[in-house]
Amino acid sequence: MLRARYIMIGGFLGAGKTTAILRAARMLDERGLRVGLITNDQSVGLVDTAMLGSTSLPTEEISGGCFCCKFNSLVEAAERLTDETRPDVFLAEPVGSCTDLQATVSYPLKHLYGESYSVAPLSVLIDPIRAQRLLGLRPGKNFSPKVGYIYGKQLEEADLIVINKCDLLDDADLDALEQRLRASYPQADVMRISARRGDGVESWLDRVIGSESGGRESMDIDYDVYADGEALLGWLNASATLTGTEFDGNALLQHLVSDIGGRVLGAGIEIAHLKATLAPSAGLDLAVANLVREDANSELSHRLSDPLDRGDLIVNLRAEGDPETLRDEVLHAVAAAANRWGIQAEIQHAEAFRPSRPNPTHRYASG
Repeated sequence: MLRARYIMIGGFLGAGKTTAILRAARMLDERGLRVGLITNDQSVGLVDTAMLGSTSLPTEEISGGCFCCKFNSLVEAAERLTDETRPDVFLAEPVGSCTDLQATVSYPLKHLYGESYSVAPLSVLIDPIRAQRLLGLRPGKNFSPKVGYIYGKQLEEADLIVINKCDLLDDADLDALEQRLRASYPQADVMRISARRGDGVESWLDRVIGSESGGRESMDIDYDVYADGEALLGWLNASATLTGTEFDGNALLQHLVSDIGGRVLGAGIEIAHLKATLAPSAGLDLAVANLVREDANSELSHRLSDPLDRGDLIVNLRAEGDPETLRDEVLHAVAAAANRWGIQAEIQHAEAFRPSRPNPTHRYASG
């Protein structure tokens, strides 16, 4: 039996991992390869799962912890996909605040399940403007040092550092960022892509399809600092049903995300990533809105083709701040949007929390 290719695409919150996975899945499908998708979150109610599910691609969601802490669930998800569709390639997106993925996910897969999976080099995607700030190349608001520690460790363990959204910078700034990344993280190759436009994605796929992870020792990591950094982040997952006479779901969603962003930033909280979907109760139509960083505008990456009279809303907010504040601001913004559009909003789920201490199932010293 040929081994399935396991490709893990990491990176901090807001790096554009889901968009990259969608682009990669389409390109792999065009190459005649069957693709299975695995998403991951600390809780239920994922925008990413809704986005990937709208493509009809086989998708499994692992909730309640990151891949490292839910390693057995990760293997079981891959086995279910194998039983159902026998993918040639798995594309797996870990939680954006997780690190030490080589030692706790890639290496255990190779050691324990190497007869079933061929593990690709670990790609870590970055938002270039966030990276510029954290590397001292651009002024602007930043995360606290312990959250920054997680970001740096993600880059330190990467086989490939992938500058996503490269269309946001001019060539000179991209060159300076790439030079700094190569100097600071010499273990990794650096590539440039725009997942939204498709630039460079084929070359990136060639690289991860054509080589395997391994050979390096696991990096040193202070799990106390790592845990403290995760505990500074607030997680908010909420869902609601919106009903009313025919309304413009695209306009509502973009306004809602902008309003949530303004409220959270007004509370002095740094946003890592805010994203939301709105979909009719039947079918695969979907609107998706995102906001990353305090200086970014909300944008629709997917648009509904028709007005709605009923829709299912999902909001995921990741930020360095008090979870209950995030919950209050999101629920107030949903209520304000419903009032503005003259519709009803029934909250189905609203969970706000801080991630618990990482407790990996396995940790291997080398690949």
